[in-house]
Amino acid sequence: MENSYFKKITTIIVFAVLLVLSFFLLRPILLSIIFGIILAFAFSPVYDWLYKKTKSKNFSAALICIFLLLLIILPIGFLTPLFIDQSIKLYIASQQMDFITPLKNIFPSLFTSTEFSSEISSILHSFVTKITNSLMNSFSEIILKFPSIFLQLILVFFTLFFGIRDKKELLSYIKSLMPFPKDIEDKLLKSSHDITFSVLYGQIVIGFIQGMILGLGFFIFGVPNALLLTFFAILAGIFPIVGPALIGIPVMIYLLVGGNTLSFVGVLIFTFISSFTDNFLRPILVSKRARLHPAIALIGMIGGFFLFGVLGFILGPLILAYLIILLELYRNKKAPGLLLQEGSKTNKS
Repeated sequence: MENSYFKKITTIIVFAVLLVLSFFLLRPILLSIIFGIILAFAFSPVYDWLYKKTKSKNFSAALICIFLLLLIILPIGFLTPLFIDQSIKLYIASQQMDFITPLKNIFPSLFTSTEFSSEISSILHSFVTKITNSLMNSFSEIILKFPSIFLQLILVFFTLFFGIRDKKELLSYIKSLMPFPKDIEDKLLKSSHDITFSVLYGQIVIGFIQGMILGLGFFIFGVPNALLLTFFAILAGIFPIVGPALIGIPVMIYLLVGGNTLSFVGVLIFTFISSFTDNFLRPILVSKRARLHPAIALIGMIGGFFLFGVLGFILGPLILAYLIILLELYRNKKAPGLLLQEGSKTNKS
């Protein structure tokens, strides 16, 4: 009896030590592995279609990896010099920008005092300078960390290839580790699938499309630094509740103050179109799937960004979503919960 008890304790200790060591081993590359798994999930429907046509798992998975690799490398090679050029121009322009004159024209009664005007100008100048400096430093860090980024990218595609090729085996293995009854397992997996699909397509893909539509308006109507503004519009589009209007409205004010009436009207139209694209795309993509409450998704994105960086925009909402799924299963109610909505059509506009 004592010998059996000793073996159990020893096994638990060894398992705990290996678990801790594995965590520290994987921690530097954990986000890359997770990102590869997310990509495998996102492109799973494409893989299924290719597999039906080719009847080859390796070839279908390799085609998706090659396509994504080209989709990443070609734009980076083309857009990086443009990003750097526009960042430098934006930095120089921010140092020479007159913040007070436009504000005086809009709010003349607030800027009668010279001291007040100088103080506001100093605050705005410092704020914009910090933002542009941060942007320039980000580009510098990317260039300096290129070897590390390259290795992480290899790991992402390695995980994507095997994750998408062996997804059935991986799913079966995950099921075997779950301590729940089969009916709970099925509910958990279905809810996890739906909410992951909703976050990836309902927030990320739709937000990307919205930002690109507004960015198209920036290019058509000659808005300065249109490429950078398009990038910010995509980020704003991804955020629930917020939407691309967060970028479009300041740009419209800038154009209006500068007397560019035609460009103002054009950007206004594209801002309206991009904001209401959500109403058209969301019913097509995710209307029949459970989705996370927009406020919870927003909190998850912000918290995820602080914890994981840019990848946190995806991971943050998913972590909260999986927690809420477990809470909903614990509630075991037929009525939909407040935080997890059944096929609702809440939008950002």
